Amino acid sequence: MEGKTCCVTGHRDLPQKEINHVKAALRREIDSAVADGFTRFMSGFADGVDQYFAEIVLEKKKTNPALELIAVIPYQKRLDSLMAKGRTYEMLEACADVVVMQEKCHPSVYSHRNRYMVEHSDRVIAVYDGREKGGTVRAIRFAHQFRKELREIPVGLILDKNRTNLGQNRI
Repeated sequence: MEGKTCCVTGHRDLPQKEINHVKAALRREIDSAVADGFTRFMSGFADGVDQYFAEIVLEKKKTNPALELIAVIPYQKRLDSLMAKGRTYEMLEACADVVVMQEKCHPSVYSHRNRYMVEHSDRVIAVYDGREKGGTVRAIRFAHQFRKELREIPVGLILDKNRTNLGQNRI
């Protein structure tokens, strides 16, 4: 792989009031990555954060053709279902590559996908709300394990906790 690679991990079920904040933060992180020499971006194409990230990268690709989006899909039926939807079909067609991790769905397939993305990236962008279980926290742990640069975008529980703590510090 030429150029530096950046991947994303994040939650599928963000609170509606957080979506614009997350999209703006993702846009800033992608701009920062491009300024730092990143040209390849990987998304697992799950609903929520993964697809917001993919949309922004493809939007930026219109003015910067050097950018590439790589879709890393956990299993074949997931790819088939994404290809059946107009919006995700168009995004997948615009990808430089589509990697399908496994033929069939197994309990560990999402973890394998996340590990693959982290291992093949130089930077990981994580949209994270503090949950102690789930794919996002496992991807963050992979980033630490493989000593990857990690950029976190706090949302939901973490953001509310930080706001509360900031308010208490001001008193």
